[in-house]
Amino acid sequence: MALYIVPIFIIFIFVYAAMKNTDAYGAFVKGAKDAIALILDILPYIVAILVAVKLFEASGLLNMICNLVAPVFTFLGIPKELAHFVFLKPFSGAGSIALYNEIIAAYGVDSYISRVASIIAGSSDTVFYIATIYFSKTNVKKLGVAIPIALFCTFFSAVLAAWVCRIF
Repeated sequence: MALYIVPIFIIFIFVYAAMKNTDAYGAFVKGAKDAIALILDILPYIVAILVAVKLFEASGLLNMICNLVAPVFTFLGIPKELAHFVFLKPFSGAGSIALYNEIIAAYGVDSYISRVASIIAGSSDTVFYIATIYFSKTNVKKLGVAIPIALFCTFFSAVLAAWVCRIF
């Protein structure tokens, strides 16, 4: 049944458009054309955040911060081996996936560290990338509240992930 959901949905859209006397193909082409303009508008923001992430990693600042907060993470129940992962996740999706794969390879799929990393990977997202994309196209430019709240929630989800894995 799952194989038929997308084709049925597409057919439904065309039938609905025909009933409303709407040019579905023309609307699709207009949407694609608008998407190209959107990509060109947000491309500088994407490049800026990707360069900032690479500089953060390459400068050694990420490793220094991870070493400083490892005792706090251990106190909160987050394994110190995941400090780098917890800090990288809000910045880089691809980088955090690569690091997640290294964690799985190093500790095994059923270890406590891997289970915590799995929950963190699934319960948080790339805060700065999403903020860059979404806020670049809105009039909201004051991110002084949104970013800290998102980072707090990301960190809280990591603490909660560690607690859940300890219980189960």
